[in-house]
Amino acid sequence: MKHHKVAIIGAGPAGIACTIQLSRYGILPLLFERDIPGGLLKNANLVENYPGFPGGIKGTSLVEKITRQLYMAKVQVIHENVINVTYKEDLFRIKTDQNTYISQKLVIASGTVPAEWTEFAIPETIRYKIFYEVYPLRELRDSVIVIIGAGDAAFDYAIQLAVNNKVMIMNRTEDLKCLPLLWQRAKANPRISYYENHVLRQVMDDPTSSCLKLSFQTENEMESLLADYIIFATGRRPELSFCDPELLNHLDELQQDGKLYLAGDVKNDLFRQASIAAGDGIRAAMEIYFNESNKKNKE
Repeated sequence: MKHHKVAIIGAGPAGIACTIQLSRYGILPLLFERDIPGGLLKNANLVENYPGFPGGIKGTSLVEKITRQLYMAKVQVIHENVINVTYKEDLFRIKTDQNTYISQKLVIASGTVPAEWTEFAIPETIRYKIFYEVYPLRELRDSVIVIIGAGDAAFDYAIQLAVNNKVMIMNRTEDLKCLPLLWQRAKANPRISYYENHVLRQVMDDPTSSCLKLSFQTENEMESLLADYIIFATGRRPELSFCDPELLNHLDELQQDGKLYLAGDVKNDLFRQASIAAGDGIRAAMEIYFNESNKKNKE
């Protein structure tokens, strides 16, 4: 089995930036991406803090640009799902749903995954109307969509979907966690309604229509409403599910030894920004290159 110098898991801003920088050094890594490249930028309505785009840029447009730059680097993108990664005998073994690959160094740029709703069970028969990302619903027209959450993602999703739909944002408390500018934009949109102190208690199929019936606990009573779809925007967690438990136990040690790198949202907690992720990816590539150069000079 061929040994590769570097493997990168995830083709979001961090993984793509790392790949492009490594290619400039003459290192062509394996880049694993189970979905289309772009990471969470696929969900973004308007990216306003990425340098070089006065007035902002649509998330989908930024994805197109960085993906085009990625493929110009002539790097092998492996569209397979990474299901297990181990580290043995100084090598990473990356098992996908189709093959196994071996690499000397590994960059984990796998980002985050949505925190799935667990407060009560949702019937299997209606799960096709439940979403955690906005991009699968962008083409909807004349639908009623309920968004559970009160952070940046919830309001950003609402602004996108309200162009052609009616949207309701349901906050379980009175605390807003979104940027003030997103709140102002949503408040000014007549297609967006905002409700606070609404705790979702049940979701079921409505027998008299093709809609979902949602039941909410408010301060004084139970309220019900009908909707076509639900988006849960209630948090995200680092995507490390493919890491072998033994690998997880040695993440810090492997990073200190310059064998493994975490880049982007997978390590940045609240600081999940495309510009930060891209910087992480470039830094990881530079450290890989300079560590290799120093090693060769010592030899």
